[in-house]
Amino acid sequence: MADTTLRDKVAVIGGGEKNLGALISRTFAEDGARIVVHYHTSEKEAEETVRAIQDGGGKAVSVQGDLTRVTDVRRLFETAVDTYGGVDVAVNTTGMVLRKPILETTEDEYDRMFGINAKAGYFFLQEAGRRLNDHGRIISLGTSLLAAFTDGYSTYAGGKAPLEHFTRAAAKEFADRFISVNVVAPGPMDTPFFYPQETPERARFHASQAMGDQLTRIEDIVPLIRFLATEGWWITGQTLFANGGYTTR
Repeated sequence: MADTTLRDKVAVIGGGEKNLGALISRTFAEDGARIVVHYHTSEKEAEETVRAIQDGGGKAVSVQGDLTRVTDVRRLFETAVDTYGGVDVAVNTTGMVLRKPILETTEDEYDRMFGINAKAGYFFLQEAGRRLNDHGRIISLGTSLLAAFTDGYSTYAGGKAPLEHFTRAAAKEFADRFISVNVVAPGPMDTPFFYPQETPERARFHASQAMGDQLTRIEDIVPLIRFLATEGWWITGQTLFANGGYTTR
């Protein structure tokens, strides 16, 4: 039977410095994992997350990188192997959101959105597949807009959609090494990632589409990610919608 604990495991967390990623980093560290906190531009937040883990008796390092660059993705995992001797869990929380009508979206915006949401996701998964120890876990963050939909998010939902296909293929290709690969697809999350795209009225509307009239909370997503990294080892090739029933009317 697979090991269902995080103690003494090594976890690479893409975007692990703030918001959902930071809570995953701290939670995994509390469970005994050694953490590699990836960040792109938020160096201060990365330092704070690493310090919080170390102050709690855990082990963590931070690595800067642009995950749309394959060389940076490889360097991220190389750092984990060089520092801790291997990798057991890889969670990619990175992404970029843009709310803009199709008729107003520029080619540069399209390329940037698909670079961050699709390309980075693909090569993070690829390098994780190369570097993870047997019985490893790979988890990507998708979006509930893969199931529900609204206007304005064509490049965000479209850029995240390939994660489902990448994940299903990887789940088959890595199965002989007992590596599970999944997507967690939250609803609109109550973080700074969400609010710049929306008016207060639209934010309230999105909240009204889920149970309890609330946006998704990161505290409700982390237990699912932790489950997939431990007891949920048998689940693979799936997209799990954790969104309080989020839909549109």
